[in-house]
Amino acid sequence: MYPARSLPLTRVVSRVLAVFAAVALGATAFAASAPSLIPGVQRAHYGETADGVRIDAFTLTNTRGAVAKVLTHGATLADLQLPDRTGRNASIVIPVTGKPGPLGGFPSSGAIMGRVTNRIARGRFTLDGRDYQVTTNAGAHHIHGGRLGFNKVNWQGEPLAATDGPAVKLTYVSADGEEGYPGRVTVSIVYTLTAQNVLRLDYSATTDKPTPLNLTNHAYFNLGGTGDVLDHVLTVNATRATAADADLIPTGQYLEVKDSALDFTRPTPVGARTALLAPARRYDHNFVLNRPAGSKVLLFAARIQDPHSGRGMEVWTTEPGMMLYTSLLTPPTGKEPAARNGFYCFETQHYPDAVNHPHFPSTILRPGETFRSTTEFRFSVQER
Repeated sequence: MYPARSLPLTRVVSRVLAVFAAVALGATAFAASAPSLIPGVQRAHYGETADGVRIDAFTLTNTRGAVAKVLTHGATLADLQLPDRTGRNASIVIPVTGKPGPLGGFPSSGAIMGRVTNRIARGRFTLDGRDYQVTTNAGAHHIHGGRLGFNKVNWQGEPLAATDGPAVKLTYVSADGEEGYPGRVTVSIVYTLTAQNVLRLDYSATTDKPTPLNLTNHAYFNLGGTGDVLDHVLTVNATRATAADADLIPTGQYLEVKDSALDFTRPTPVGARTALLAPARRYDHNFVLNRPAGSKVLLFAARIQDPHSGRGMEVWTTEPGMMLYTSLLTPPTGKEPAARNGFYCFETQHYPDAVNHPHFPSTILRPGETFRSTTEFRFSVQER
């Protein structure tokens, strides 16, 4: 038996530090690889904002080969690829590339809009007897949450092991007073890409003070991937729309859509009534979806079909309204670039300027309540 030997103190310290370093390295490696433990979810470094904040990309891939890419900046749907009738994948939203612009957001972005999407007249509202002035960033009015809306901030992302497909959850905490809004709001969205080729968006939010809240995703869809959308066939489950003035601020009245440019109660090509849209020649209109008053169940809102690729999409939502926003719908003249591309947005939401119209469905969230909203984009392929 050999006598025990004592090690110099410096060597003992060195060995202890080495053990800690190995443990730390292992923990770091585990953290970096943890997302790969969730099937169908990959996390990668996308880039940085102008002020050096890291942006991550989460790529969701389902068992049928559909792919959705979501960025932490703006909780943005940066790409969505689905097969056509030949089985070939293509991007059916305008993909987000490059870095955020000088104002903080991506151009042609599929980002989350908030704290209040769409417009607030003059940026003013009264809540519980108190007057508020929020940022005016659309002429005299407020739009999409202001100069630093939810589409221009970085969210915290984490992959989720959802039961029906790969998912990612993004969370943002909006400070009390941000863009003039009252209350500290914690908002989350979960993107799930199901095995049935459904992209589901589940929103939730809480607040510590009463505040207006209206959220939507602003993805620019083109089911053909490229080209015009004039002959894409649209149906909207709405017989009414909100009337608006020249600044697109609701008057508080409702319009019947029958036989107007807004009549998509039967399948109709998107560009069928462009002459009735003069001078704008594009849709930027809020539809009042057909649903029982106060109902919050998931209901059919719209369907669009591309006759060329065979791709179809249905929009289902718990929201009472849907903003249809499109590219310019003018027939080609031969002078445009060959790669001219059209798009359409289906912005499921409460009505614009609802905070100033008591008879519109309320957008007010109060302490102790949890805001919840779901929208699904359900994709299919039509054979010839």
